[in-house]
Amino acid sequence: MNETLFSIFRNDNLEATENLSKAFESSWKSPSNIALVKYWGKKGQQLPANPSLSLTLTEAYTETSVKAIPADMKSGIKTLNKDPNHPFIPKLQTLLNWVSAEIHELSAFAFEIETRNTFPHSAGIASSASGISAFALCLLDIAYSVLNMPVDNDKFRQLASFAARIGSGSACRSVVPGYSLWGETGLVSGSSDYFAVEINSSVHPYFTGLCDAILMVSSEPKSLASTAGHSQMNIHPYSKARIAQANQNIQNVLSALQQGDIEKLSGIVENEALSLHALIMSAETGTILMAPGTVELIHQIRKARQSGLPLFFTLDAGPNVHLLYPASHSVEAGKYINENLAPLCEKNRVIFDHGGKGPERLFSGVLNLC
Repeated sequence: MNETLFSIFRNDNLEATENLSKAFESSWKSPSNIALVKYWGKKGQQLPANPSLSLTLTEAYTETSVKAIPADMKSGIKTLNKDPNHPFIPKLQTLLNWVSAEIHELSAFAFEIETRNTFPHSAGIASSASGISAFALCLLDIAYSVLNMPVDNDKFRQLASFAARIGSGSACRSVVPGYSLWGETGLVSGSSDYFAVEINSSVHPYFTGLCDAILMVSSEPKSLASTAGHSQMNIHPYSKARIAQANQNIQNVLSALQQGDIEKLSGIVENEALSLHALIMSAETGTILMAPGTVELIHQIRKARQSGLPLFFTLDAGPNVHLLYPASHSVEAGKYINENLAPLCEKNRVIFDHGGKGPERLFSGVLNLC
């Protein structure tokens, strides 16, 4: 699959020799995303055991700037936030190695990376998704510049989604604006295990710009890394049942999104969140990622829904709660959140977010080293 997608970088007519002595910089802002139907478990090389469906956010994002400098002796990543021993470098280097194997010209450069999040990293808000996708976008942007290639935006986004998957599976969804689906299914034409696809045209206007208030129960790093959690599914006693459940839920969520059926959508999305945590708790290590505050917030959200507010929740692999509601109810939902839910959060912290337009290029060009 990668040979087909990356064949555009092996065109004999492309001349990059002169550019190998230049320095380049690319900066991107890439958002996090929240899965409504979860990806949990892998097959092959970073391929999903089941399809997933997510909403790409706006305010929870990573800004990354990558400088590609001609390597005197050693290529690869030199520093991350000026630290040559940053613990996140190995994950980024894995992605760089993979992309460089397909775009050989990148092996001539050393890379200096600067990055920042607008939200706590490693706390179960998909910081890997935003961070890895931003880095993948920067790398491909630099490759296009080095090779003097014209950019086809749709092709570029597909390549970035494909590459980001290698560093973090869910990162491939952050490249797609709004609602995206990752994983091959007969329900969506063009769907693939190798990259995410946009499904916004089939979403009812009622769910356009769906709001997501991230209720921060804890900003501390979660106790189970996602990579370890995915690997546990290889021997999980409920893995086959989970795959069947996810495939059925994909069908049901697509239907609910198309019909504008919030009652149907709420039930499936909450079931997906609780199923994810049930799988984590019933795995070999028996990890509990929910906190007492998580459970209390869930009770309060369901109580509010019974009173007529169209609120529902989901969770990533961490204690923090994503509170979802239609944009048409943002005023009353915001009032309820500030008065009743924020006091239950760490330092009253709530990140008010919503579905967005996907990544944004901030800068791309030749870097003057003088």
